[in-house]
Amino acid sequence: MRKFILAQLLFFYFSYSVNAQAPQSIPGFTGYAVPAESWNSKLFDAQKGVSNWTNLQQQLEYHFYLRNTGSLELSIQVKNPEGPSKLQIFFDKQPFVVTVPRSEKTISLKIGRITIKDTGFHALHIKGLSKTGKTIAEIASIDCKGPATMGMHFNQKERRNAASVHLRYPISDTTKVIAFYNELTIPAGADQVHSYYMANGFARGYFGIQVNSEKERRIIFSIWDAGNEAVDRAKVADSNRVQLLAKGNGVVANDFGNEGTGGHSHWVYPWKVEQTYQFLVTALPDSASSSTIYTGYCYLPEQQQWKLIAAFKAPKDGKWLRNLYSFNENFVGVNGQLQRKALFGNQWIQRENGSWQELTNASFSYDATGKAGDRIDYGAAVKEGQFYLWNGGFETASAVYGQVFTRPSFQKRPTIDWSKNADSAVQMKKDYDQLNKAIQEKTIDTTGTIDGIYYKILKEGTGPMVLSTDTLSVFYKGWLFKDGMVFDQTKDKPANFPLKRLIKGWQLGLQACKVGGTIRLYIPSVLAYGMRTRSKLIAPNQILVFDIEVLSAKK
Repeated sequence: MRKFILAQLLFFYFSYSVNAQAPQSIPGFTGYAVPAESWNSKLFDAQKGVSNWTNLQQQLEYHFYLRNTGSLELSIQVKNPEGPSKLQIFFDKQPFVVTVPRSEKTISLKIGRITIKDTGFHALHIKGLSKTGKTIAEIASIDCKGPATMGMHFNQKERRNAASVHLRYPISDTTKVIAFYNELTIPAGADQVHSYYMANGFARGYFGIQVNSEKERRIIFSIWDAGNEAVDRAKVADSNRVQLLAKGNGVVANDFGNEGTGGHSHWVYPWKVEQTYQFLVTALPDSASSSTIYTGYCYLPEQQQWKLIAAFKAPKDGKWLRNLYSFNENFVGVNGQLQRKALFGNQWIQRENGSWQELTNASFSYDATGKAGDRIDYGAAVKEGQFYLWNGGFETASAVYGQVFTRPSFQKRPTIDWSKNADSAVQMKKDYDQLNKAIQEKTIDTTGTIDGIYYKILKEGTGPMVLSTDTLSVFYKGWLFKDGMVFDQTKDKPANFPLKRLIKGWQLGLQACKVGGTIRLYIPSVLAYGMRTRSKLIAPNQILVFDIEVLSAKK
């Protein structure tokens, strides 16, 4: 299989080549500026090549792959209507000087002849030495001819992004996955602007970290809508739209489009290189409504706490986590020549029954830019027990499409402590603000508080006070404070359980009640289910209300 893939690649690569003596023309618009231009600059134009090049401190560079040694003759197709200019051109480290005369039309100027001794990637750097007017030069193409051009490869497309590369984690179609855990580390120097390192991808969404600018980094968690609209979310029917259920403190949530549509969330966060970050995405499918609630959490190592990013309800789903993957993406091409690297380690899935399974295999793939052969600088490996993924940098590919990698098993199962909530203090204040407002407006009535929980005695009991060590027999009804939706209740028979097994709000609040009595508890989210998605009805950060009748208590 691997030999077949390699043969396909070689055939594909050589489809770019022509007769050894026929010239190869590298389009001017496929180059890169150093320092990079802004993402909406018109420095590189599909019709004009290089235009609006005015900064003498900004160099241009072109990259190409040579599969043959021998003679290589270089020339440049250039014009400058404003007046003469002078360029210094380096092929690898060999310098040439070219004088560009004033010209309204594109002319061909010889750069020089080079003897290629080594195959592989080579670079051409162009520096402006002087100019007469505002513009240094307008470059249509770099032309190459000679025996070394046989099998020569270069990008011929306007898109200058490095190919996106993926790791796909195979799991059985019958496995009911409720959680996907992954760890992500970015090596020093690999955190290029316009990079997205995605740790937890799945059929309906993606979750990872992004470099948006020199000053801003983000954690991104997004879920796709149902349906086929690819660009404009305003055209998506309500029945197909993803619904935001909750988000963490400081998280921005809005729409996205142009690559499918859906619900987007991000948190501006200064993540660091060489620091490992843990990601967890959970799925709660509801077959009755054909929907699934997806929730994303990131562990903050400096706080040693988990942070909720967001929870979304995806319609027309009702399925478990599936099609699990990770990727590196260069989402703006102005610096697509730079290399991006990421280490992905300690992958686990949790099944419906609560058991965990380690994932130690991953297959390599790439996007349409790689499949078209526009970019061939990408790869994957296993390093220090982790999957290693890279793209860009114009280095020789180190993996082929479909290649499977296996990392060692460390049996280091994730430990998720939901009480370690990075937003607990902020969320507690929000909850009390809501409760106090309701008390002031007299929409709720309370007897008092106990350990931070508002309560009201609906019926005074005649027995002893409930203790946290008791095993109780109770009738109860629970509903959401925000809208009164009932999420759980007993019916004909009472429920029996040790109080210590229940949420903190019950453990604390019921100690204000006597056996035989009935109490109403208003439980802040951090003393209930906190940032967890508890059920299809209880989203993260929900204040809960319970009416509880204590029938009996056993010590």
